[in-house]
Amino acid sequence: MTEDTKKSAFQFHGNWVDFFKIAIVNLLLSIITLGIYRFWATTREREYLWSETEFIDERIEWTGTGMELFIGAIMVSILLVLPISILSFVVQGAMIQDNPKLAITIIIGLSLLIYYLIGVAYFRALRYRLGRTYWRGIRGGSDEPGFKYGLSYIWKNVLGVIPIYLLVPWAMISLWNERWNHMSFGAHKFHSNADWQDLMKRYMLFYLLPFLGVLAGIYIDISSAASGEISTGESTALGAIGLLLILFYIALPLIALMFYSKYFRVAVRGLRLHKLEFDFKARSKDWILLFIGNIALVVFTLGLGYIMLPYRNWKFFVTHMEAYGEVNLDELTQSETTRSKHGEGLLDAFDVGAI
Repeated sequence: MTEDTKKSAFQFHGNWVDFFKIAIVNLLLSIITLGIYRFWATTREREYLWSETEFIDERIEWTGTGMELFIGAIMVSILLVLPISILSFVVQGAMIQDNPKLAITIIIGLSLLIYYLIGVAYFRALRYRLGRTYWRGIRGGSDEPGFKYGLSYIWKNVLGVIPIYLLVPWAMISLWNERWNHMSFGAHKFHSNADWQDLMKRYMLFYLLPFLGVLAGIYIDISSAASGEISTGESTALGAIGLLLILFYIALPLIALMFYSKYFRVAVRGLRLHKLEFDFKARSKDWILLFIGNIALVVFTLGLGYIMLPYRNWKFFVTHMEAYGEVNLDELTQSETTRSKHGEGLLDAFDVGAI
């Protein structure tokens, strides 16, 4: 049997009232347990969000557990936090003994290790989430552990930064492609061939804005100094300061969001799964409205609205996600990839996202 998806195959059926009931109980239990329950809280929220998400007339299912996330966090504490804490004391001892070379060597080594593990965290979090997501009884995953990706994460980001940050879009898209090209769902592998050059115009707008702002401020200061009037110079200087504040606290974040909007569209459009093609329809204004709405929700509820952000973000993602192509249900078979035995400990430790 074959199903043809000529329009968006994704639908979201949840409502904020039901999610709020779950989120507020999760918050109270997390407070009572001094934060330990948050692993089970995350699982409960995902179970709801996944179950209210439909793909081609079938709801998806989250099968991860709070215990898996808890074990992942414990493993990070043992394998990462403890050694770093010990090495920090070694660094302090080296500085006290006037051995700066040893201290600098350890600091550089630790920085590279943390950066490497962030890359591994991105990979393994995506692998874990695909492995715990079921559709029609089929799950995703990967046989790659993510250790090679951690090395790629280091050298590609370094290479992106070396030419005064001009190759950052290349690094972002290249890592996206590499990450997804190691993933599969059922018997079919994902293929990602997004083109980083499609991002350059939007990136250059973000890249050049701070320089243009600084030049504008210098020009205003020079003009006010040339006028020779103290009152005019003071008011002009205040105007220049105001311009810079607007630039760095309003204009720059908005343009950064516009760049990320373009990045996500380009990345998703390059993604394929067998005969399926994906697309993401959210434009810059949609991301800006989401961002402003999230801030307003948190501010006007004195922080309580933070518990609703997972709902808003997931609904935004599903609502704007689209898939086109053909799904042959007779070809669907279960994935044979290895399922990870623990959750997103590294991801949680470094507070990074995987979607």
